Amino acid sequence: MNFPRIGLGCMNLSHAYGTPPSVDEGLAVLDAALEAGVGMLDTATLYGAGRNEELVGRALRGRRDRVILASKGGMAPVDGVKTIDGRPETLRAQVDASLGRLGVDHIDLYYLHRWDKTVPIGDSVGALADMVTAGKIGAIGLSEVSVDRLHEAQAVAPIAAVQNEYSLWTRNPELRMVQATRESGVALVAFSPVARGFLADGVGDPEEFAPKDIRRHMPRFQAENWPANADLLPAWRALAAEAGATPAQLALAWLLSRGDHVVPIPGTTSITHLHENLAAVDLVIDPALLERAGALIDTRTVTGPRYNAGQADEVDAETFEDAA
Repeated sequence: MNFPRIGLGCMNLSHAYGTPPSVDEGLAVLDAALEAGVGMLDTATLYGAGRNEELVGRALRGRRDRVILASKGGMAPVDGVKTIDGRPETLRAQVDASLGRLGVDHIDLYYLHRWDKTVPIGDSVGALADMVTAGKIGAIGLSEVSVDRLHEAQAVAPIAAVQNEYSLWTRNPELRMVQATRESGVALVAFSPVARGFLADGVGDPEEFAPKDIRRHMPRFQAENWPANADLLPAWRALAAEAGATPAQLALAWLLSRGDHVVPIPGTTSITHLHENLAAVDLVIDPALLERAGALIDTRTVTGPRYNAGQADEVDAETFEDAA
């Protein structure tokens, strides 16, 4: 699978950050992305309880062949509660449901959204491999997994991509995953590449987040950690200006410099920001300045873990606490 250098994360067109845009506004963003040549759209069963897949499907009508279409299963709302379920029968049903909502006959890349720790990952991946054989999905991906889990999955079926959180302020993939994916020819798809708005200088006062904004439950945005993180922003803005870039573009350019196999998927509800993000691919920034960016925003300088205890229990990716 030939991955683009940058894709579009579609989650926040239906879910997660603030108040989602209207359907018409979401379609306008997707239309602008497709016309601008975005090479991959990333959605999931979970996002908006299926509404995001329906939105993406509407946008793709008549131009399905323009993009790599990626979706995810194994984590979905059940009676209004987010539920991780990697049983083969669940995944088979979710693939079929995703195809229906998207209005397509195949999904190019389908991720196991979370490893269900009660189910051997080989069982889940085996079910997705059956979906590849059936022509319903083109390739298999994994999300928020460790290198050990990647290797277990690869013993069952080829894995095309690992989608883990990766940005200047979340460096967990650098523990093992960046190297492991490079060595095995797997794309490392970086979600939240601008740190959930932080590196785009898009967060004012977290106390003003909408009531259902998922960042309210993330420690780095909470009162005990936010002031120290906000103190990094003036120097970050200045560094971006020195680079001749916006803060978001500098964050994306740094990620793109991590390797040709690293594919950021920033999300946005703004057409202006969409074009801003896409322009990061063509920026030429002095490697020395990128090194300074990496020193300014790093595990050592960012305050607070990326997830609270409950959220952390849902993922399998390497942590600095385990590596210590």
